[in-house]
Formats: sequence, structure tokens, C-alpha cells
Amino acid sequence: MDWSICKTLGIKRTGKPTLEQNQSTQLNPAAAKPIFTSAALRQLIIPLILEQLLAMTVGLAAVVMITRVGEAAVSGVSLVDSLNVLIISILSALCTGGAVVCAQYIGRQEVERARVSARQLIYISLIFSVAVGAVLLCAPRFFVQLIFGTLDETVAESARIYLLFSAISFPFLALYNACAALFRAMGNSRVSLYVSLVMNIVNISLNAVLIYSLKIGVLGAGIATATARAVAAILMLLLIRSKSNVIYVRKLWPIHFEKNMVQSILSIGVPNGLENGMFNFGKLLVQTLVAWLGTSAIAANAIIGSIFNIAVVPGMGMSLAVLTVVGQCIGAGDYQQAISYTKKLMIIAYAAMAVVNIPILLFSGPIVRWFSLSPAAESVTLRVLPVIAIACCTVWPYSFAFPNTLRAAGDARFTMVVSTCSMWAVRFGLSYLLIKQFSFGLEGVWYCMIADWVVRCVFFFFRYRGGKWKTKTVLR
Repeated sequence: MDWSICKTLGIKRTGKPTLEQNQSTQLNPAAAKPIFTSAALRQLIIPLILEQLLAMTVGLAAVVMITRVGEAAVSGVSLVDSLNVLIISILSALCTGGAVVCAQYIGRQEVERARVSARQLIYISLIFSVAVGAVLLCAPRFFVQLIFGTLDETVAESARIYLLFSAISFPFLALYNACAALFRAMGNSRVSLYVSLVMNIVNISLNAVLIYSLKIGVLGAGIATATARAVAAILMLLLIRSKSNVIYVRKLWPIHFEKNMVQSILSIGVPNGLENGMFNFGKLLVQTLVAWLGTSAIAANAIIGSIFNIAVVPGMGMSLAVLTVVGQCIGAGDYQQAISYTKKLMIIAYAAMAVVNIPILLFSGPIVRWFSLSPAAESVTLRVLPVIAIACCTVWPYSFAFPNTLRAAGDARFTMVVSTCSMWAVRFGLSYLLIKQFSFGLEGVWYCMIADWVVRCVFFFFRYRGGKWKTKTVLR
């Protein structure tokens, strides 16, 4: 058994705890050795944040470069990106289930079981991505109209082209996400950071050549994105084969499903996937509301969304860190350390979000003017962006990073119910009311989003304080 990576990162071999050891740890937290050292946390967190930043720039690069083509192209790409986010979020949710299972097995020192669960995760991710991609490829024009309604013809054509290449890239994206989740479960986030860097270099380079030199616009953006994701998937598959990893996958054929493993992964992945799916489907419907406001509103929303994706990067990284750290603590049976690390990681999350969002708040004017928007689109963007930056610093971490403690413990159904209900009742329902009944503009949509975050905070706080999450079971 190779524990070299664990030793490097400072992860201790504590053994599977007995009932007496668990009780002792709960009564005397100082008696337990830290599962993650401070150095191990730094080596986990910093690459995670940088990786999330790079992941966001894949979509941002396409949006920024395509602005030179025109607002119709920007609008078409941004609308499809909202659908991409839906698919990516479901894939990430499935991978979350796999990451939690693997992390808990590592916490228990059942490494062989972790390796078996890794293969199951890859199978599940591939099946989902191939199925969704095949469906979208059959009728891209139909799905564009179904999801986004009647659009300007130039916007609709741009969306159709970008959707085709997005659908082709889904299996590659699934492989990348699954392998990245496995490395994170081991406490090794540097691998996915380096691969993400390569993916961005490929994406930006191809975008520059295809959009600026060959002048093929949206088609070029689609080709660049699909190619970059394919390169990332191939690299990840090669790296996960190494026996120097605590978890490695040497071969995927013949396919063999382990029922208990699949059930464990899906017990987290399905509720989380439904939560993310319903959340992002709700966002798609909100996009439909935005489309009613006209092309300028769509373009403004695309730019706000792109900046927002950068604004939450530190929090996204911390969310993934919570899954790994708390998951290993719970696998080791040490709930006291799970609580302690949750507090520590949330403090870091708030500090990191402030570092990114305060500059956005202070320099929103120059940032927005960089995107070459029309006067109408620029005006609404300047009104909304500072409010979003403030909310990201104050509300977002507790709404999205904090509940990953509950998910890492297996309490995924509760987070699913709360998030889904809040999304539909507050974010979509209230947005519909403000736009259709009270003639609010784009500002109303984003303010309803913040209200949704506040509702989540309240429910997650009381669930955590109640302690019911400590009674949940993931491993079978």
C-alpha cells in the first residue's frame, strides 16, 4: 500500500477507530492527532482555488473574445453556457458523491475499497455524459427553442452552433471531473490544477487563432472549448493510472459494477445532482425571463454572470476542500475534528472571498467598460455588480461552502430539499413576479438571487446546530 502522497500532505494513518476511541475523541478533542496538518491544508486549498479560477476562465475566454463578433454572438454563447453549467453541475454533483465515498474510505484506511469506488464513479459519470450529449446532438435547434424560447435568428443560430460542440465535449468533461474529484479525495489538488492550466492554454490559444485569425466566430469558440476539454480528459486518464497515487485506476474494462459502491456514491450524488440540476434548471428559466427583456439585457446578464463566476472562485475552491477534509474526518469517526475543520475552513472562505470581491466592488467601472457593451447594457451592469460583490463577501460562503459539511457526512437530502425549494420559490418565483407583474428589469433577477442565498443560510445554520447530520451513514 503506497501512502507516499498522504505522508507528503501530512495526512495521518490513524486506523479505523473503535467505539471507545470515538467516545474518547469526542470528550477530549486534544487527544486526537490532526488528520490534516496546516501544511496539508495549504497544499489542498491553494491549488483548489487556482483550479477553480482556471476552470472559470475557459468559459470567460470564449465570452470575452466573442464580444468582438457582436452582441448576438455573445448572447448565443452565454445562453448555451447556462445550459453547460447545468450539465457540469450535475456531473460535479455525481463526482461529489464519489469524492465523499473515496475520502471516507481513505479516512478508514480501506484503500482497496476506495480504488474500487473510483472505477464506479468513472462509469457513472461517463454513462450520464454520453446519454445527455447524444440527446442534445440529435436536435440542437429544437432544444435551443425549447429551453430559451423564441430568439432573434442570429442569436438562435449562434446558440445552436455552440451547443453542438458543447454536447460533443460532455464525455471528456465527465472524465476530467471524475478524475479531478478522485485526486481531491486523496488530498492532492495540484494535479487537477496543472491539467486545468494546460486546458486553459489550449482553449485560449485556439480561441485566438479561430476567432481572430480565421474569423469563424462562434464556430471557433465551440471547437476551442471541445478540444481543450478533450486534452484535459486524456491527461487525467494518464495521471490517474500511476501507482504512486493512493487511489489509482489501471483499467476500466471489463466494466463491473459494485452494487453497494454505486448505491453509496448515488446516495450523495443523486440528491446533490437533483439539487444542482433543479437549481441550474431554475437558472435556465430565469435566463428565459432575462431573454424577455431584450438583447441588451441578455448581454449585460452574460457579463455580470462571467464576473460573478470569478467572484465566487475562492468559495468554490473552499467548498471542495470542505468535502475532502470533513469527509476524511467522518471516515475516521472523528466528528470533533470535522466541526473544528469546518470552522477553520469557513473563516478562510470568508477571507478569500473578501480578497477577490472588494476589488470588484471598488473597480466595477473599469472592469465593465473592458467588455465593449452597449450603453444600455453597460448601465445596468454597473448598477448590479457592486451589490453582487457585497453579497459574495457576506452571504455566499454560508450558503454554498458551508453545506458541504452536511454533504460530506451524508446529509445530502436535506440540502437538496432546502436548495431546491428556495431556488424555485424565491429566485425564480419572485423574479417572475417582479419582471411580469411589477416591470422590474435585470436588477430584480439578481436581487432575488441574493434573497435565495439568505434563505439557504438560515436553514443550513439550524440543521448544523441541531446535529442530525452526525447520525447519517454513507458507506455500506
